[in-house]
Amino acid sequence: MGHGKADAPQALAPSRPSFRTYDLRALGALIPHVARPGLRARGGQAALLMADWAQVAGPEVAALGVPRGLQAGTLTLACTGPAAMQLQMMAPALMERINTHLGRAVVQRLRFVQQVVARPAGVPARAPARGAAPLLPGQVADKLSGITDPGLRAALENLARGVYRTRDRG
Repeated sequence: MGHGKADAPQALAPSRPSFRTYDLRALGALIPHVARPGLRARGGQAALLMADWAQVAGPEVAALGVPRGLQAGTLTLACTGPAAMQLQMMAPALMERINTHLGRAVVQRLRFVQQVVARPAGVPARAPARGAAPLLPGQVADKLSGITDPGLRAALENLARGVYRTRDRG
């Protein structure tokens, strides 16, 4: 049964290739399907943390470093060397904020990798700290007051302030 000559032609008949049709779809409809394996690997918590980093950490901390991964309770943050020291001092409070946002104790340790970090969207650039312009010594101010061109006088005053500011620091 089933091994006779009548069955042979059916077994040797070439199968027809199946043709797929590719329709246009919205990109947003494809993202969950494509991202699902990555979210599963990161546990979903890391994706949530990375998406909400500026709100979770606050703008000042978010400007110092960005999360790169979360694995086995260790959150990896990319930051510059000096920022790593600053973030290390803030670690207990930062982990508490992160875990509060995630709803459970997901992060037990922070690990820092040195990397130049681009400022995340929504985090304003920090203005350089500038004190009041230093007063120029009387003799310099007297000499500059004799210059009639206002643009040249302003440029020389700025130069002199920079020189005296550097001297005061150094």
